[in-house]
Amino acid sequence: MSLLYKNIFRPLFFKLEPEDAHDLACQGLKLLGSFPLLCNLYRQYNQVSGESDVDLLGLKFPNRVGLAAGMDKDGEFPKAIEAFGFGHIEVGTVTPQAQPGNPRPRLFREVANEGLINRMGFNNKGAQQMLHSLEKRYPKNKRKTPLGVNIGKAKLTPLENAVDDYLASFKVLADQADYFTINVSSPNTQNLRQLQSREYLTVLLETLQKENQSLAKKMGRAPHPLLLKIAPDLSFQEIDVILELLFEFNYSGIIATNTTIQRPSNVQYDEIGGYSGGKFTQRLSTEVIRYISKATQGKLPIVGVGGIDSPESAGEKIDAGASLIQIYTSWIYQGPLFARELAKALYHRDKEWV
Repeated sequence: MSLLYKNIFRPLFFKLEPEDAHDLACQGLKLLGSFPLLCNLYRQYNQVSGESDVDLLGLKFPNRVGLAAGMDKDGEFPKAIEAFGFGHIEVGTVTPQAQPGNPRPRLFREVANEGLINRMGFNNKGAQQMLHSLEKRYPKNKRKTPLGVNIGKAKLTPLENAVDDYLASFKVLADQADYFTINVSSPNTQNLRQLQSREYLTVLLETLQKENQSLAKKMGRAPHPLLLKIAPDLSFQEIDVILELLFEFNYSGIIATNTTIQRPSNVQYDEIGGYSGGKFTQRLSTEVIRYISKATQGKLPIVGVGGIDSPESAGEKIDAGASLIQIYTSWIYQGPLFARELAKALYHRDKEWV
């Protein structure tokens, strides 16, 4: 199937403009998701042994491999994503109200390095629409795979009011999310990355956690796991500040990392936006993961993201300190069964360590 995809289907997809190909793939996944019986059968084929379960964040993950936010921006086809063997699914980034994102073209392939450049700008249909979609297509009490909701700031919201956007989306989607990811690291919303500074991040993390704990107490359940997604372009000193705040406000974990504003030296096609995929991104994110793991003595769960294009690079993320991984760009380049390949490889790797 992998060779069939690379030799036939990928060349056909790559004849299309990148965002047109993305939209076509999303329509296909949405159609597949409308056949739950078929999805369940396909999931049974793609999922590795039940012994591969990973207990983390108070949740049970069928395997270590998740789909990063950005593919299913509105929670429209998580059932189909689950069918391809993913151990968790992250939807979004979502904002309180619908917004169109940045003008097209805004998605570009950097084929020489198997990378992508995007400046999408959090295009989405809004938190309320995502809620309806998840309730209909992937309700919390019927899913087999954890679902995370990635939340962000709207383009027109001033930084000093950013916390209101995150709170609004959190409140709307709390009943359907298994965990939340706080996205302060996309390079495609102007000034968003300033939220990673102590000044803004303190208020944001504290306010969200207070709301999280208050809502949990009111509903008689445990608080949601809250994770922060950071950029690969931070200095170690800046990361130290972030880690200090995550421990202070009892956050559950960190996702390392988002896309980068840096470029590989041999980049052959460049555009403004965040770069993902390839060996360059792989090295950047792994360095950040390794630093976080050492700085926290392994006490803060890490989800590793960036340039995972093989079982070996997935294992490298685990060795650096990640407990789970996420892919996105490599799913496009390696094909639909790539998550299954990684999950199986990591499962056998885990068994060897036992």
